[in-house]
Amino acid sequence: MARVFTRLGKEITMAAKAGGGDPTTNPRLRLLIQNARSENMPKENVERAIKRAFEKDISDYKEVVYEGYAPYGIAIVIETATDNPQRTVANIRSYLNKYNGSLGTQGMLDFMFDRKCSFKIAAKQDMDMESLELALIDFGVEEVFEEEGEVIIFAEFHSFGPIQKYLEENSFEIKSFQFERIPNDTKEISDTERESVEKLIERIEEDDDVTNVFHNMK
Repeated sequence: MARVFTRLGKEITMAAKAGGGDPTTNPRLRLLIQNARSENMPKENVERAIKRAFEKDISDYKEVVYEGYAPYGIAIVIETATDNPQRTVANIRSYLNKYNGSLGTQGMLDFMFDRKCSFKIAAKQDMDMESLELALIDFGVEEVFEEEGEVIIFAEFHSFGPIQKYLEENSFEIKSFQFERIPNDTKEISDTERESVEKLIERIEEDDDVTNVFHNMK
């Protein structure tokens, strides 16, 4: 949970720095605050993260993506938020080397992953799923389905802004959102090999600078 709060705090700080600290006029910040609520992040932590964006001595966090291969040819994409890219890349390289992986160049795996956005919204009473899906098709939505009283929406990465605007204008409660990288094809490996890859992923995810890890392991 502490790791989740750290990641959310950095994202909130970056969003506030980029678009202002008022969630009513900063759509990205507004959604990140909702994500924080869904993760039970204390309100004071959120307020502190927003305030940090405007402190004179604040470190300038940057979003940096690293790409490479885990053992057994598993492609891996690592998203980070860092105030020291030299430290972060050194750490990422050391984790990969330790577990027989390798760090590649930025953009080398773009062809292997599709960038998507997803929203989780509260289902309305007597909501017509078919009508909702038809309305959202115009915004590039690819999939809409209901799960345990919530509606999950998947769409192309670039459709994020228009979908958020539509949902808010039509009074849908957005419970959370995220950006994802979905592999075009997955690679099957043995249970023993999977265990080795999972150890590497766990080690990478423990790094405070890392926000997301994506792979093409089946």
